[in-house]
Amino acid sequence: MPVVGMVGGGQLARMTHQAAIALGQSLRVLATGPDDGAALVAADVHFGEPTDLETLRRFAKGCDVVTFDHEQVPGEHIRALAAAGETVHPSADALHYAQDKRAMRERLAELGIPVPRWRSASTTADVGELAAGSSWPVVVKSVRGGYDGRGVWLVSNRDEAAARLAAAEAAGAELLVEEKLPLRRELAVQLARSPYGQVAVYPVVETVQADGICAEVLAPAPGLAEPEALEIQELAIRIATELDVVGMLAVELFDTTYGVMVNELAMRPHNSGHWTIEGARTSQFEQHLRAVLDYPLGDTRMTAPAVAMSNVLAPAERPGAQPLDERLHYLFAAEPDVKVHLYGKDPRPGRKIGHVTALGDDPGEVRARAARAAALLRDGRPA
Repeated sequence: MPVVGMVGGGQLARMTHQAAIALGQSLRVLATGPDDGAALVAADVHFGEPTDLETLRRFAKGCDVVTFDHEQVPGEHIRALAAAGETVHPSADALHYAQDKRAMRERLAELGIPVPRWRSASTTADVGELAAGSSWPVVVKSVRGGYDGRGVWLVSNRDEAAARLAAAEAAGAELLVEEKLPLRRELAVQLARSPYGQVAVYPVVETVQADGICAEVLAPAPGLAEPEALEIQELAIRIATELDVVGMLAVELFDTTYGVMVNELAMRPHNSGHWTIEGARTSQFEQHLRAVLDYPLGDTRMTAPAVAMSNVLAPAERPGAQPLDERLHYLFAAEPDVKVHLYGKDPRPGRKIGHVTALGDDPGEVRARAARAAALLRDGRPA
């Protein structure tokens, strides 16, 4: 059977490994250390830094295809692997638009796809100019890197902008600034695309953020009219086709009073699709493997009318807190139909250590069950 190599050993690789087993595949993982989530469960694990080209060359040998669970691999290294005859999906040219927010906004604007008003920000005048066209506050973002709220700052005036620019200059980081939109909610849509060009798109979901971190995903997005959902799915298909994405693509969107606008792209399995493990006929992890291997893509229909996923963040340490295994035991008794996925991570306070998924007929009841289960894992049994 073919060997898929996944660069990165986090929870995405861990769940991709689980999907690979059912497909008869062997997932090879490049982890940075033995405590990485995927390294704890996969048999074929290599260790090294994803930014080191020789490490990547050694890792790729014997793989039928190399793919990624994060965007940290330099594009020039991906091109070097491809030039050496390795099959890599997504390509460096495609992945560039997930790694570089400025490049992504420029390309989408060329395609006529709506994005927030923005501009590069290297001086306070740049930020002030953008604010003059909308209003304060504005949103400042790192051009590269940043996730789960990191690399994103709300700036309310020129003094705050100057401080943020100075910090970026000291760190050697580039920034952009964009308008703060009148948000109704945030949405996301995922699809898979194969080298052959087959596309399979999932239902549009609502993502609920807390402190810049995705807390919940509701599938399908409540109250979203079918014509609007179809328009969003078609938008995602167009992006994947124009950028020549192979594998999973997640398109994160702002639902605003001006309409829907693209916020971010991710070319890998994504937090907004964890619900698909139980909630879709083909999970995003299996679909990613199918896509990069150029297999026919799987069925994306939902397995229940409503699905809710809640992320579990490790709580702050407190005296007398129940150990995680005791909390898990109580959760299984209290919510026997909720599915639990733990990532094997050290539970540092505020760190994403797992997720729970609930399915059913009533969206409100399903969401409440998922939230209740996540709270039990985070806080333990109520006193």
